[in-house]
Amino acid sequence: MDQLQAALEKMRADGVADVAVRTFAQYYERLREGEEGVLGEPEIEPVCELPDADELPADEEAAREALAHTVVVKLNGGLGTSMGMTGPKSLLEVKDGLTFLDITVRQILDLRERTGAALPLVLMNSFATRDMSLAALERYDDLAVEDVPADFLQSKVPKLRADDLAPVQWPGDRDLEWAPPGHGDLYPSLLSSGMLGALLDGGYRYAFVANVDNLGAVLSPRILAWFAREQVPFLMEVADRTAADRKGGHLAQRPGGGLVLREIAQTPDEDVDAFQDTSRHRFFNTNTLWIDLRALADVLDERDGVLGLPMIVNRKTVDPSDPDSTPVIQLETAMGAAVDVFDGARAIRVPRERFAPVKTTDDLLALRSDAYVLGDDGALALARERAGGGAPLVELDARFFKLVRDFEERFAAGPPSLVGAERLTVRGDIAFGAGVVVRGSVAIEHDGDGQKRIEDGALLEG
Repeated sequence: MDQLQAALEKMRADGVADVAVRTFAQYYERLREGEEGVLGEPEIEPVCELPDADELPADEEAAREALAHTVVVKLNGGLGTSMGMTGPKSLLEVKDGLTFLDITVRQILDLRERTGAALPLVLMNSFATRDMSLAALERYDDLAVEDVPADFLQSKVPKLRADDLAPVQWPGDRDLEWAPPGHGDLYPSLLSSGMLGALLDGGYRYAFVANVDNLGAVLSPRILAWFAREQVPFLMEVADRTAADRKGGHLAQRPGGGLVLREIAQTPDEDVDAFQDTSRHRFFNTNTLWIDLRALADVLDERDGVLGLPMIVNRKTVDPSDPDSTPVIQLETAMGAAVDVFDGARAIRVPRERFAPVKTTDDLLALRSDAYVLGDDGALALARERAGGGAPLVELDARFFKLVRDFEERFAAGPPSLVGAERLTVRGDIAFGAGVVVRGSVAIEHDGDGQKRIEDGALLEG
């Protein structure tokens, strides 16, 4: 049997939607024809100027009108496996005893109270996160909105053997034969699940889309009013790149116009230096988007449900924890890459505060500390003392802090005060007592036997 047909039959046998099957088939053909999913520096130009969210005019009437037709979509398919989690990452406690999901709900309910908008919250779940996430939402009696489903499911694609592109077989753990197709799966999954049709039938036109672990991504009525007034079909929020963002996807443009998103996995080796040059490519994709759902439905209809986003060829092993297991290819797409699909798509520069994801326990410690403050409205902000100074840089020894359970053990008495810290670097097995205060740039090292403990109330200054 042809390898592509074998992969498609495998998807159909597992109940994958027809739209997702057609989408995968298109990418497989492109891969088989030799496409590597790369975007070289000669094919793009830097973006120099963008509208600034802080300079948009306030238009409360326009915002109120648009909010009546707006839905919030949060990507909630991750398990946080890189931090050793086995349940939904969104159920990790991150601030003041609240989880990502709790804080998201607080943000939604506060906006509803202030504006009177219905403002449904919709999760894009995976099979692994759906049951636990929906169960966690059951305690919020006033969250559900009539005729709007609480979630829809993202799809999955077979991992392909790197040598012959056949769907990989892994009898020891069949789940490892499958991979998520990247968050670009948002679009076909909205369509195939019926969610897109349900939202449009319910009178919803605008979708604010963000990762559930980015607590800085709160719906901005000011941006929404501008987005609706300008009749933009697709809008990407971008922020200024720093050295910490050199590996994240950046915004560029085609010669002659048209925005495009480039990821590090799409960059040829010879162009990596240019990719990481933050003075050349100034803006990174925060993965927060605004989408006109009517425009999306029209584009999907024109393209038979397949947007044709730029392909990302991700090379891994079938068991990510075993580098000696079978080499595989995962075909992925990025949802921000749709900026290259919609005529009239735009990007807007937003302040760094709208980008506060938790990808590692380093991020988690900074967020839990007093460097960040969580408002009653669910908005996360840097403490007043840090205004203009940015978040503290935290670097914890991955040998002892990478996994959440190990991290929790070493900060059992709570996070240290980081409101006055610029940088905290920890090397070695070190546990922190209660009430520890870090100021300036501090590096702590312990290379001896056993575990070193920072005593309660210690003041660490660099």
